[in-house]
Amino acid sequence: MKCLLIASESAEVLFHWTDLEFQQTIQEQYGASQEEGQGLPAFEDMISTQFAPIIISCSTIVDRQSDSYTSFTTENNHIYVLHQFDECLYIAVNGDGEEKEDDLRRKIYVMKKMIEVLFGMVTLSGTLLKRELRPQDTEQRARLWKHLQSLLETYSHLRENDQSFLVEAVERLIHPTLCEQCIEFLEHRLVQQLNSSVERAGEEVLHAFILVHTKLLAFYSSRNASTLATSDLLALIIMAQNMYPSNVDQDDPSPEDVESTSGSGPESFYTPEPSPTDRDSSDSEKPVRGSPPLFEFVDPDIQMAEDSLHTLVVSPPDPSAPRRVFLEVSLKDGLYPMMPHSMYCLPLWPGISLVLLTKIPTSAVAMSVYKFLEAFDKLEKRLNEGQSPAAAKGQLTMHDIRGKLDKFIKALGPSEIQSVHLQNVWTDFKNRAFTRGGHGFTEDLIPSCKAMKTQLCGVYRQCFFTDSGSADTPRRLSPALQERAQTMAQDKLMNWKDFLLVKSKRNITMVSYLEDFPGLIHFICVDRSTGQMIAPSLSITERTTSELGKGPVAQYIKSKVWGLVSTTRRYLQKGYSTVTLRDGDFYFCYFLWFENETGYKLEAGDIPTLPDDSAPIGMLAWDYYRKLLRYYSKNHQGEAVKCYELLTIHLAVIPTDIILQHCRQLATKLWEPSRNPLL
Repeated sequence: MKCLLIASESAEVLFHWTDLEFQQTIQEQYGASQEEGQGLPAFEDMISTQFAPIIISCSTIVDRQSDSYTSFTTENNHIYVLHQFDECLYIAVNGDGEEKEDDLRRKIYVMKKMIEVLFGMVTLSGTLLKRELRPQDTEQRARLWKHLQSLLETYSHLRENDQSFLVEAVERLIHPTLCEQCIEFLEHRLVQQLNSSVERAGEEVLHAFILVHTKLLAFYSSRNASTLATSDLLALIIMAQNMYPSNVDQDDPSPEDVESTSGSGPESFYTPEPSPTDRDSSDSEKPVRGSPPLFEFVDPDIQMAEDSLHTLVVSPPDPSAPRRVFLEVSLKDGLYPMMPHSMYCLPLWPGISLVLLTKIPTSAVAMSVYKFLEAFDKLEKRLNEGQSPAAAKGQLTMHDIRGKLDKFIKALGPSEIQSVHLQNVWTDFKNRAFTRGGHGFTEDLIPSCKAMKTQLCGVYRQCFFTDSGSADTPRRLSPALQERAQTMAQDKLMNWKDFLLVKSKRNITMVSYLEDFPGLIHFICVDRSTGQMIAPSLSITERTTSELGKGPVAQYIKSKVWGLVSTTRRYLQKGYSTVTLRDGDFYFCYFLWFENETGYKLEAGDIPTLPDDSAPIGMLAWDYYRKLLRYYSKNHQGEAVKCYELLTIHLAVIPTDIILQHCRQLATKLWEPSRNPLL
């Protein structure tokens, strides 16, 4: 019984997702209170009424006490977690005991991350974001909410079943020869041909990578590209899985193909069934999870409100149209979050996709907008604190901003409505701040700062939102060029596809580690500096078998792995970098440590503690480890510091000193260049 809601301060629903059980519970409550002969109201109206008291009480506490509650539990053991992001209140609910407060808080932050990837700097303006999340057009709203609901379901599915999303790090397929060949193919053939084509409409391919299910086979970034943040890469993998969901049981090749391509000797006892010959086109827009429709009304007397979204038929998007995504860019002059890119996800075969990220021709506008937004935001904060508007070292002064913004507005041109609004607000700001008759840089200028930020976000929205009728809508890689890229990748991997699908399920096996580490059941090792992880495969379905066995035993061990990760995060939140504990027949270990470039282990320092309601530890919704590395690097100036994590599960009969020795040896062995040269 689960729900996630985004609402405005006036209790207007901006987005909601519920599972079938929560939906039915709400409908039963309203069905019992309805008079005979009257139909149920629209579900959106029901859920708005249901949550209105919570939203209003939360707003009241904020207004009167400048404080709020972050979670509470009802008498029937329903857990509510709340978080206010500017003008939007996120509420996550669980009533079946499957999720705890930490899980709900993580879900809220992941939802916020996905919205930032989809809407960029529009999320910095509460007014504009509310319009985007709740469009007036009901069909457009239905399409958007369905897409967001599908992304949330995809993330939840991956987190419950995929180790890389459990620890929030990218897993690469371990096959050095093929990985190297694919990287060379992406660099010297695919990206080079795409960027030299006249059909690219001004776009430039910055990043190209090949996914096998959720695992990375090859990744290439052009010389002009910024490093792609792990947080953004994980979000893109969620989007790719959402567009072309992996059906584990159906995507795998036949036993005959496995025997001829895997070459894994005695370890190839994985025997999946043949894959289907084609897939329904509608499957590309939502994951197949075997669950019933999210909203289903069977009462013929139900009267649907005009804005009810549940029975609208949503037309599928153009498959050749790219997704506009907003990602972090790191340049020499600074960090620019939420810069516009186009994402092309080209399916090669079921379970294997080619993803292209391109830079759009007008991306320089986004950088200018961000610089101006940053300047006005800092000015507003200083004015709120009663300080002078003097800029910090290396930052632009307001007089610098004045000249640059005048040129920026002039370059936009007077024909655009949004630029006219920006010009009017900017003129008012200058009159208040710079003229003799104005108020100068005082608290009276704060409303003008807010208005400038809103107008800048409006210009950003107008420039980069393809769904809003932007002038650059047709600027994309042509369908023919996309098809050419797809064909080139298929030709390259044709003889490897069946092997790759099996390899993604048995990327690393425990068999190769048992001789050196007797009693070791499972491990996960993560390089937090690069956001990559290594772990033995833990694929557990009714038909597949692994070293863990099959059925309840394997599922039990899997639940222990998921529980260990959750436990270690709570200890890390309290400042502990080492955890050892015994649980029945198992012995768990967790270590977090730092090394320099040469692999020398640095002295462990104090890990900062975090409050209980802080952002969840991870790399997807909030990059905790990036901040941790910055914190630790203060005492190691001039050194490139790396951060690692190791989680192990041993049989408890193994002596403790042997277990600790295993952990040391395993940590050294896993990142040997000769073993995994591309990691």
